[in-house]
Order: sequence, then C-alpha cells, then structure tokens
Amino acid sequence: MATVHALMSYPIKGCAGVVVDRAEATPTGLAHDRLFAVVGPAGEVVWQGEAPLLATIRCRVLRGGAALELGAPGAGGLVLDVVADGAARPVEVEKWPGSGIDQGDEAAEWLSGVLGRPVRLVREPAWSSRGRGEVDPTALLVLSLSTLDGLNARIAARGADPVPMDRFRPNVVISGWPEPHTEDRVSRMAVGGAEVGFGELAIRCAVTLVDQSAGFRAGPEPLRTLADYRREPDGVSFGMKAAVLTPGDIAVGDAVTVTEWR
Repeated sequence: MATVHALMSYPIKGCAGVVVDRAEATPTGLAHDRLFAVVGPAGEVVWQGEAPLLATIRCRVLRGGAALELGAPGAGGLVLDVVADGAARPVEVEKWPGSGIDQGDEAAEWLSGVLGRPVRLVREPAWSSRGRGEVDPTALLVLSLSTLDGLNARIAARGADPVPMDRFRPNVVISGWPEPHTEDRVSRMAVGGAEVGFGELAIRCAVTLVDQSAGFRAGPEPLRTLADYRREPDGVSFGMKAAVLTPGDIAVGDAVTVTEWR
C-alpha cells in the first residue's frame, strides 16, 4: 500500500525546507509554503543557482504565520514579526502579481550578512491570486522513494555517489510504489484528507546540483544522469507537480490511493 513517507514545506523560496508530520493542503499548496522570497536590489528573485548559501538558511513559522524565526550556521538567529499588509515593492517572483510586501530592514540586514550581498525579504501579497485561494496547478511537488532509488541506481552504475531526496525539494514523498516514476502516470489521487491531480512534470534546474546541507554546488549529479533517460523538450524531468483539487489535512503515514490514471 502506498503511503505518505514525508512532508516538507519551504516558507522562504530557495531556503531550507521544514520537515513536518502533518500539514494542511490548500489550493496554493501546503500551508505557508513559498510564501516569502529573497530578492535583490532590483526586485529580482535570488535563487540557489547563483546563491547556494540560501539552502543553509532555516526558517520556522511561528504564531500561525504571524512571525518567522530565521537561522543559519555562524549567523545566530532572528525572530521577526511578519508584515502581512503594507506598502508593496516591485519584485519579479514566479506566480506573484509583480509585487511583494517588504519585511523590513532587520530581516534585510540579517539575510544580506548571511549571503554576502544586498537582499531583502518580501512576502507574497494577501491580495494576489494565490492569496485568494485560486487553484494552482503546480501547488505541490510529489516524488516517490522508488523514483529516487531508480535514479541512484543509475548514478551508482556510473561510479558516482547517490543524491539525497532533499536535492529535489519535494512537498510530498510517497513510499510503497514499486515502479519508479509512478507519479508521472497519476491523474487524480487521494492523499490523506486531500485530493490532488496531475499538473505537469517537474522540470529540474541547477538547484538539484546544490548540497542542501552545506550550501555549495556539488554537481554534476543528478542532472548528468537524468539527461540520459529523462529528457523533455524543455529540460529533464523528475517528479510531478500537482494541483490540490480538494483541500484537506495530510499526515505522514496517510494512505495514498490513485483514483484515476493518465
């Protein structure tokens, strides 16, 4: 029987994931997932491909989303009150409406010190389409253990070291599917108290080359091996992006039942 093996959310885009035992699946993904972003002086999103140290920045949501706790190796910690509604600044963040709510100078100074470059922390506006609860067809990233095992068997055959699941930054990890890439064939499935549906194959980028615990680019795996057998017109794929069709709670150990195949 297929079950939920692990759940992860990423409150700040590009920063370390938070492992949870239970989470609410909403039309925009797991609660608080990718609600914040780190941006540069011109509003451009800062991502791990150019700033791999992002992976070492930990974030914990406090007081139901009213506060954030940040931490990073050698940088101490910071707790800040979230500015949910305020003056918006222009930003270029995928799925956002072209603006974000700045989280203040203290957060900016702390993050700039960790990354060694001027950056600011912004929150997605509550009035964005995602904030209004509109269905996001790529709200969840779903991966199975068998899919990772299949990749690592190919990597090992090349004499290289296996890669961990965190390289792919999934939201929902599924165990119990014997065949790799079973998630590619799912059209609809029940996951705990939620129902999700296929959105698109997840096209992978240079983020998968970053050691997520140490914050440096370790490549060339897994992209080198994925290029051998997972080529798509727009890159290499690994995992499924899914829409939350029926919101509900998901917990580790919950049953996963496919109700319709592609």
